[in-house]
Amino acid sequence: MISINMLSIADKVKGQGVGSAYIEQVNLVSNGLGTNYKIYINKFKFANIMHYHTIAPHHFIMVPFARTKGVNVGYVHYIPETLERSIQLPILFKKILYKYIISFYKSMDCLVTVNPYFINELVNHGLDRNNITYIPNYVSSKEFYPMDKVNKQVFRDNYGIGKDAFVVLGVGQVQTRKGVIDFIHTAEKLKNITFLWAGGFSFGKITAGYKELKSIIENPPPNVKFLGILDREKMNEIYNISNLLFMPSYQELFPMAILEAFNCRLPILLRDLEIYPNVFFDYYGKGKNNEDFISEIKQLVDDKEYYEVCCDKSWNGHLFYCEKNVLNMWKEFYEKAIKMKCFTKNNQNI
Repeated sequence: MISINMLSIADKVKGQGVGSAYIEQVNLVSNGLGTNYKIYINKFKFANIMHYHTIAPHHFIMVPFARTKGVNVGYVHYIPETLERSIQLPILFKKILYKYIISFYKSMDCLVTVNPYFINELVNHGLDRNNITYIPNYVSSKEFYPMDKVNKQVFRDNYGIGKDAFVVLGVGQVQTRKGVIDFIHTAEKLKNITFLWAGGFSFGKITAGYKELKSIIENPPPNVKFLGILDREKMNEIYNISNLLFMPSYQELFPMAILEAFNCRLPILLRDLEIYPNVFFDYYGKGKNNEDFISEIKQLVDDKEYYEVCCDKSWNGHLFYCEKNVLNMWKEFYEKAIKMKCFTKNNQNI
């Protein structure tokens, strides 16, 4: 039997995608790998595979000792460049943090990144390309799914949203790189449309752009409502009361919100970023600036046939990132990790 110890502190901070990705991945492999695998969650013990979902210092300390028993696997949800627009830190502390992040990744026997675009970025930081594998995020269709019209209206009533209202949803932490200001500016040009944002300041005052964004949240335009940080269990109803997921982020890896929207057959509008085409293909709409976003939203509102086409594209994204496909990727990866001589010293089970 192969043992895997899943190690993470991602669930300590609410409202961040890393925590959602951790929960989904653990549930996926725990329920799908079969009886040949034994999964531990944050156990103080060494396993054949030590899977580090976060870069906590106490995880770093474990690495050399864990290597005597098996393989260290690091999950890459961010690199220094992706934190640059997320948090504001003193220059010295920032340099120390960024150096630590790369040192942690270099201490791993192998890495898994959620977007193939970041393989080159990791290589540029001195990581070995041969030790990096791409496996996408995953979202369970049991947790995120399309509701029927009756239930959708019930939840709309709960949020004070009319039956015929067109609702544009933004999801994520309130920070500069998420494009929150562009979200607001777009809403200001579309006063007859309701805009919702689910998410908040997960990292408090060190969030990039905190003062400006806090002022906006406290005084939003009349057609914009910030819902704050919501429990994940409530997010399915939020997607289902909405007509469009709009994420004008300037920087992302592999947003869980997009997979969640796929599962709910919700059309998606994103900024035209280089990282998206290789993972989201033609399953989404895109724009380069606010004028593009406004034009796309207007077409979705006015053209019912076009709207249905975009719903179908989103659903195709759900079918592509289904449980079977992503689970097979993890199974192949774990089997490879165990078999490769460089990953284990004696390939013995615990």
